[in-house]
Amino acid sequence: MESFRSNYNKLFTSFFLFSALLLVFMSSMPITNAKVHHHDFVVQATPVKRLCKTHNTITVNGMYPGPTLEVNNGDTLVVKVVNRARYNVTIHWHGVRQMRTAWADGPAFVTQCPIRPGGSYTYRFTIDRQEGTLWWHAHSSWLRATVYGALIIRPRQGDEYPFPKPHRETPLLLGEWWDANPIDVVRQATRTGAAPNISDAYTINGQPGDLYNCSAKDTIVVPIAAGETNLLRVVNSALNQELFFKVANHKLTIVGADASYVKPFTTSVLMLGPGQTTDVLITANQPPARYYIAARAYASAQGAPFDNTTTTAILQYKSAACSTTTSKCVSSKPVIPKMPAFNDTATVTAFTTSFRSPRKAPVPTKIDHNLFFTVGLGLNNCPRGARSRNCQAPNGTRFAASMNNVSFVLPSNFSLLQAHQQGVPGVFTTDFPANPPLRFDYTGNVSRSLWQPAQGTKVYRLKYGETVQLVLQGTSIFTAENHPIHLHGYDFYIIAEGFGNFNAKRDTAKFNLVDPPLRNTASVPVGGWSVIRFVADNPGVWLMHCHLDVHITWGLAMAFLVENGVGKLQTLEPPPADLPKCN
Repeated sequence: MESFRSNYNKLFTSFFLFSALLLVFMSSMPITNAKVHHHDFVVQATPVKRLCKTHNTITVNGMYPGPTLEVNNGDTLVVKVVNRARYNVTIHWHGVRQMRTAWADGPAFVTQCPIRPGGSYTYRFTIDRQEGTLWWHAHSSWLRATVYGALIIRPRQGDEYPFPKPHRETPLLLGEWWDANPIDVVRQATRTGAAPNISDAYTINGQPGDLYNCSAKDTIVVPIAAGETNLLRVVNSALNQELFFKVANHKLTIVGADASYVKPFTTSVLMLGPGQTTDVLITANQPPARYYIAARAYASAQGAPFDNTTTTAILQYKSAACSTTTSKCVSSKPVIPKMPAFNDTATVTAFTTSFRSPRKAPVPTKIDHNLFFTVGLGLNNCPRGARSRNCQAPNGTRFAASMNNVSFVLPSNFSLLQAHQQGVPGVFTTDFPANPPLRFDYTGNVSRSLWQPAQGTKVYRLKYGETVQLVLQGTSIFTAENHPIHLHGYDFYIIAEGFGNFNAKRDTAKFNLVDPPLRNTASVPVGGWSVIRFVADNPGVWLMHCHLDVHITWGLAMAFLVENGVGKLQTLEPPPADLPKCN
């Protein structure tokens, strides 16, 4: 018996060790059901008719908006971009973490030089531990006005959503349309130093909707059956406008944002800054009819002009649809929602502060870098002898924007990442200030002497694995405004927001370190502040900027340089062989 027990124990120990080794081996192997998705993007001019006129519009594969890409968590995307347009172009995969693949991130002159007309570049990256809705867009000049599309990330094969499976899913991309060439619009503004012309329409999936001229027959229709629950994947793809979003007479249950799940909550209105995404469940529990899906501006800058129009789509109950074989049907006039006022900051605040992570979040608590960045607009004095036509901002100045009084200037001969990786001197400096050079009443009446920022190409250096707390403080140097601040290469926890000047002694008590939301774009309140935290676990050079494109045009940006860590898994991959060259 003793011999039997001894042999049994040896056999059990051997089996346990074998099982443990097998588990380790299996955990180190790639997931077998992950797929590689290959796509070709051809950037080209295409005739597009909107608002009664046809323009030669820059599109991808002749589509406006561009193709919707659908993947599962863990899949790899390989997208060859061929540039047949007359402008330089890059593609940014907004919100994708790009772990060790910063070369695929896309912002021009930051992680790559642009794809020149006639050239091509293949973006290769894996999506890891992200589920929900993201999007892709051009990241050079104002091409993203029309070059953009949805990126849908579903759970790994065999996994389920953490909410009841919807009957249908519909991406709704909110955009802006200029009855002109957007590149000409921004070039004119750059020459004059003035604010650019506002857009002529907002759009849903590229269509303005039936409240605009020549647009009724192409209005987007979203079908739904009585009793169904559908998933709407809402993306603010607009260039320069934060937007309210409503569906007449229907409640919306928020289940995700920026490709992270959230603790579900119900609302009647969304507000999305450019770059932000929100996943909502909508249940067809109203009388069968046609209901407007509508979006219009949240315009927080006092006195600034904005596009005061409303774009619409139609949520149409199938039992309310009219057909040639139906003798009677519900009135075809859609029900109209009551939209918030354009300056309804109270509604915005109630919405943005409702987001929570679905469970306790691993928020960094030991902070290595405690940073404080002011963000806002300013004015540059015109050089002596400058022509008045080049100085058309208020009082003969030129508009500018900055972080910590540094107005960001993109390089032109190298990308920041190439210069860093190759050790090229003179392209950037690593002295971006951790705090404002001068403390003042950020949201009060600001002295005119503080209006003019300094220009520079400065980055802030982080070691791999360091933790960051960053206070984003809005200013009223020219005018206070809600700024959607996007950080490339990272998600971050928004642990607090508030109005006025951030005061650590008073406001630290407001920090949510238990279940703050995980986002990639934070709306810094008008005349207020937001606090974010993240771990620098992704090597590369990562742009952080306001996603109102006119503001990044004026310099409201900076970049973090995150050094390599130890070993292959903490080191930036080598640059691809087809990486575009600047010269």
